[in-house]
Amino acid sequence: MTEMVYGSVPTRVGDPVLPRWWRTIDRWTLSCILILFAVGLLLGLAASPPLAARNGLDEFYYVEKQAIFGGVALVVMFALSMMSPSTIRRLGVVGFAGAFIALALLPVAGTDFGKGAVRWYSLGFASFQPSEFLKPAFIILCAWLMSAGMTLGGPPGRLWSFGLMVLIVGILVLQPDFGQAALVLFSWGVLYFISGAAMTPLFLIAGLVAFGGTVAYESSEHFARRIDGFLTAEVDPRTQIGYATNAIQEGGFFGVGVGEGEVKWSLPDAHTDFIIAVAAEEYGLILVILIIALYATIVVRSLMRLTKERDPFTRLAGAGLACAFAVQAMINMGVAVRLLPAKGMTLPFVSYGGSSLIAGGIAVGALLALTRSRPQGEIGDIFLRRGRG
Repeated sequence: MTEMVYGSVPTRVGDPVLPRWWRTIDRWTLSCILILFAVGLLLGLAASPPLAARNGLDEFYYVEKQAIFGGVALVVMFALSMMSPSTIRRLGVVGFAGAFIALALLPVAGTDFGKGAVRWYSLGFASFQPSEFLKPAFIILCAWLMSAGMTLGGPPGRLWSFGLMVLIVGILVLQPDFGQAALVLFSWGVLYFISGAAMTPLFLIAGLVAFGGTVAYESSEHFARRIDGFLTAEVDPRTQIGYATNAIQEGGFFGVGVGEGEVKWSLPDAHTDFIIAVAAEEYGLILVILIIALYATIVVRSLMRLTKERDPFTRLAGAGLACAFAVQAMINMGVAVRLLPAKGMTLPFVSYGGSSLIAGGIAVGALLALTRSRPQGEIGDIFLRRGRG
């Protein structure tokens, strides 16, 4: 009876924080995240030396920076994973306010680093991309608004979250950053769907997105070039997609060997957007399958644990974070194998990037906190107890 009401991993009052955290955390998910980080360092050793040589830096300069930023990300992840859902909610609201202000001020104080889109703040020793930190905070805030709207006499949470989503997507499109805008829109759609809302508005939004994509194609030469490159039957071997496609084909099942790959010398973003091409060329399909399996395990286990949650906020926020994590990985790998148009987006915990790593640590830390076992019954237990009464 105790296990039925309180779950299979009860929390003992007065337990020290670390033992209680270890008993309640999803250790499979935690292990997969740590393995992904180790794989990222391994691939960084292969992909980043050519870039360091071109920039006149030490051979493993970027690997060392990735280790430092990754260490910070892991510390943040472990700290957040020990917190309660209510604390995660409060931090998410405060974090959203800070990230949104930083995003709005980009046209004034931001820089484009010669890439044509003002997305970063230059800190001298590193750069800071507000949109990376905005994503997890936006999901948590929207989950709170929508869950509050489910209560009797609650605020119109779905409407307010929709307004925030439109505002953020508009700012991101103006940068332009269509990839992050798509992730924000997708995350909101997941939360809206899970909250039990009607499907008609989702179809209406899909139509508006299609219309917006058409307008962007007609008005943006950069956007049109990427779409045309994706739709063309022949791939130019001198483009990034051409180099990545050739590398994946050359890698085969077992790869060409550690350090023997050539794509890292041709791709300027081999250590970030096209890191999966380096993995496929040097280590073959085996490592790619392992990476996909790690992402799938994190997402599936998280969603399965969330099905046992009775708190609407925890279910919504956890599902939104898990789905956004999965879609970002899918977009990165899909671009490399030409299933999606070219879009600069990192592979979570694997690609190089300080903002990406630390923001990933925040997102996954919050997800681990929301999926911890707690002294609560499952939804079905409520009906079971009522039936006995």
